[in-house]
Amino acid sequence: MSGHLAEPSLPVLIVDDHPDIRLSLRILMRSEGIASVDVESPAAACEAAARQTFACAIVDLNYAADTTSGLEGMALIERLRHDVPDLPLVVMTAWGSVDLAVRAMRLGAADFIEKPWNNARMVHTVRSQIALRQMREENLRLRTETALARQSADVMRVCESSAMRRVVELASRIASGDANVLVLGENGSGKSLLAREIHALSPRARHPLIRADMASMSEARFAGEMFGDELPSPRPGRFELAHGGSLIMEEVGAIPLAQQATLLRVLEEGEFERGDSVRTRRADVRVISTSNADMEAAIRAHRFRRDLLYRLNAMQIRLPSLRERVEDIVPLARHFLLRECVRRGRGGMALTPSAERALRNYPWPGNVRELEHVVARAVLLGSHDDIDAEVLGLLPPEPLPLLLDRLTLPEAEEMLTRQALERYDNNLQRAADALGISRQSLYRRLEKHRARGGFDPAA
Repeated sequence: MSGHLAEPSLPVLIVDDHPDIRLSLRILMRSEGIASVDVESPAAACEAAARQTFACAIVDLNYAADTTSGLEGMALIERLRHDVPDLPLVVMTAWGSVDLAVRAMRLGAADFIEKPWNNARMVHTVRSQIALRQMREENLRLRTETALARQSADVMRVCESSAMRRVVELASRIASGDANVLVLGENGSGKSLLAREIHALSPRARHPLIRADMASMSEARFAGEMFGDELPSPRPGRFELAHGGSLIMEEVGAIPLAQQATLLRVLEEGEFERGDSVRTRRADVRVISTSNADMEAAIRAHRFRRDLLYRLNAMQIRLPSLRERVEDIVPLARHFLLRECVRRGRGGMALTPSAERALRNYPWPGNVRELEHVVARAVLLGSHDDIDAEVLGLLPPEPLPLLLDRLTLPEAEEMLTRQALERYDNNLQRAADALGISRQSLYRRLEKHRARGGFDPAA
C-alpha cells in the first residue's frame, strides 16, 4: 500500500422511488460518517453513475412502474454491472423473495437486504462491500506496481562487479523456494527492488505482493495495519491481503518490541485475529524483510527478539553498497540515462569521459537511489546531448573535521543531527543510536533546534 485501506471518501449511491426511504438511508449513512447521493429512478441512477464515482450502491428492485416483479431493478443491475463493473451493488426489496435475491446475485449483486432493514446489518453490509472494493483496488494497484517493478528489474542485472553477480545468482536460487528472506543493505542500495525481484521469480509471482514499511508504522496502529480491524468496519490487514503471495516488510528493525511476539506467532503458525475479534484467521504468506540496521546490535540492546530474527532470517542476502561495486557505477548510470531519456522523450544523450570519471570517483553515500536521482536531474537540466561532469554537479563532500572547525557548538550539533536523520530516513530510533544518545535526548535536541529556528525534519 501505500498502504492502508482508509475509510471511504467516495459517497454511496442510494436508488429508491420512495422519498421517505431515501431520507432514512441518507440519515443512517450520515450518522455513520458515510456521504451519500440519492436518486429516485433507474434512469437517474445510470446518469449519476456516469457522472460520478461511488463507493457502493444500494439499489431497490421494485419501482412505481413495476412494483412486484423486480424487472426494473434487475435491468438496472445489468446496466450498472456493464457500465461500472467495479461498483459493489447491495439490492433491496420489500417482498422478501428468495427467488429475486438469487436472480439479483446471479446478475452481479454483491449482497441482498430485505425491507424493512435492520440498521446495524445495513451499515455492516455497506461497509463490508466498500472494504472489499478497496481491497480489490489495492491488490490491482500492487499487481500493477509489481509488473512495473518487474520491468525495471534490469537494474538488478546491471552487474559488472563480482559482488553483485553473486547477489543476483543467490537471489535467483532463493526465489525458487518458499523460505522467508532477509535482505540487508544500506539505504538506497536497492533492497526493496531485490525483494520484489525475488517475489517475481518465485512460484508465488501470480499472487499478491503486499508492502509494509515498519519504520513509518506507529506502534498504536501496528496490529490494525498488519492483521486488520473489525471496528468501526471490517478491514483486512497486510497478512490477509498477501494470502498466497509475498509480504515485503521494510526496515524490520523498527518493529515495536511489544508487537514482535504477535508477529512471531503469525510467522510460526500462520494464524492471527483481526482487532478484538475472537475468530482466528490463517494466511499463507512468504515474508521478505529488509533492513539497514545492525540486527545483532538491536538484539544485544534488547530492541529485537532473537527468535523473531531466526524466523525472518531463514535465508539472508546482503546487498553491497555502490562504493563496493565500483564497476557497476557507469553501467548503471547509462541504464538510468537511457530510461530517463525515453521517459522524457529525449534521444541521443550520452555521458562524456569526464562525467564517467566523476561518477566513479564520487563516494555515493545515497547509493543506487542517489545515482538514479543524479542522472534524472542531469537529463532535466542538460541543454546538450553530451552530459559532462559539470552537468552532473557532483562535488566531493568537504572533509568533516575541516567543516566542523568553522561551526559553533549548536551549529555542529544541528548538522550532525540532520545528517543522522537523513542517513536513516528520519527514523528517530536509528538516528539516536547512530548519535550515541537516547531517543528522548534526540527529541529534546529537535525541539531545541525548532525553537531557535533551525531545521524541522517533520516539515
